[in-house]
Amino acid sequence: MRYIIIGAGGVGGTIGGCLFQGGHEVVLVARGPHLDALRAGGLRLATPFGTSELEIPAVGGPGEVSLRSDDVLIIATKTQDVAGVLADWAWQPVAGETVAADALPVVCAQNGVASERFALRCFRRVYAMYVWLPATHLEPGTVQAQGTPLAGVLGVGRYPSGTDAAIELIGADLAASRLLAPVAADVMRWKYGKLLDNLNNAIEALCGRAATGFAGEPAAADAAELYRRTRAEGVAALAAAGIAFAAPDELAAVRGASVRIERIDGAARTGGSSWQSLTRGTGTIEADFLNGEVVLLGREHGVPTPVNAGLQRLANLAARERRTPGFMTPGQVLAAAGHLRDIPRRTASARPREVLMEALDGNAIGGQLFEVFGREMTAVSGTCGHCGSVSRIAQLRVYASGPGTVGRCPSCGEVVLVLTSIRGELRATLRQYAMPYQPSVGG
Repeated sequence: MRYIIIGAGGVGGTIGGCLFQGGHEVVLVARGPHLDALRAGGLRLATPFGTSELEIPAVGGPGEVSLRSDDVLIIATKTQDVAGVLADWAWQPVAGETVAADALPVVCAQNGVASERFALRCFRRVYAMYVWLPATHLEPGTVQAQGTPLAGVLGVGRYPSGTDAAIELIGADLAASRLLAPVAADVMRWKYGKLLDNLNNAIEALCGRAATGFAGEPAAADAAELYRRTRAEGVAALAAAGIAFAAPDELAAVRGASVRIERIDGAARTGGSSWQSLTRGTGTIEADFLNGEVVLLGREHGVPTPVNAGLQRLANLAARERRTPGFMTPGQVLAAAGHLRDIPRRTASARPREVLMEALDGNAIGGQLFEVFGREMTAVSGTCGHCGSVSRIAQLRVYASGPGTVGRCPSCGEVVLVLTSIRGELRATLRQYAMPYQPSVGG
């Protein structure tokens, strides 16, 4: 079989590189500077064992390769790009007799659970791939694969369930190429379990890796709260939808000691897929198909998912605005979702159990204000009617507790803005805070 890896980034480049090193015929599909680098010098695959220069053929799309009846298409792009990929490849001729959608197996190697359903609209044989594969792609032509002794876990099975001879052969080829590739009839249950873990991807992109819970529950109170709420909403949404998912200990047991994350040339892995999207400034991010999947299920089954909705909104805005990772705190994310709990701290007062609310700046409510006003508001200035001082909304002191969020003047401390949610509709009320731009607001 020949493996055509569509999307030769971190995951796709590692899969393609491992298969090529295992003696299999591989074609990489990429675009832009990465494609230019692959064509000029091959794939530079760096692992804890060393770096290899792999002369793997690379193309920019289906028009540059003649499809054969023994081809396997592995789609390793982000989910937001899968629909376009399917449209490009599904109706390409195969050996001059039929088309790819009828003749070729397609394997979906994405985080999330939406790609397989997209593919089944076109392709007759669709296979799901559960991906636990630590890899980084930040430089054209280069992929770092930090997994050792095996590069990663790629559980595979037929979609929506079952196995067949084709996926057994694919699994055997992967397993012979430094990859752990169990074949499972219930592979989607694995992918839903991984979905719950990947809800942290947006947290990592927005707040940095220490806030994610990838290595256990975070130590900081606001980070732990964000981690718990995000996953709890996901579990509740899946339960309401009647969707089974693999537990974390089950997934860890499959991985066992076969895949450890180790340094490459003394450097630790920097961040996951969403973090890498912000770092590369791609302009898109996978949050719609991770946190957004939970939001969708919640809306379909009557389960509130405000934290995942907030993460989805903030991650998309960050990608669109080309923000760099780690520009928010977990507390700011919770405030933007309307769910910041007061963080207890002891004081020297006579009441040691007194709870003081942490003040955030106005950037914490930027997403909510965008939802109300339909434009970026944090840079807008206003004049406080109480003291006459002028400040940008980003400079307001924001407190989120109870039924709403308030913004106070940074000079006099008076309330000048109130955000509330009434029957699911977010409303903003200005209190003696005059702005040059004065749109109609609720309240």
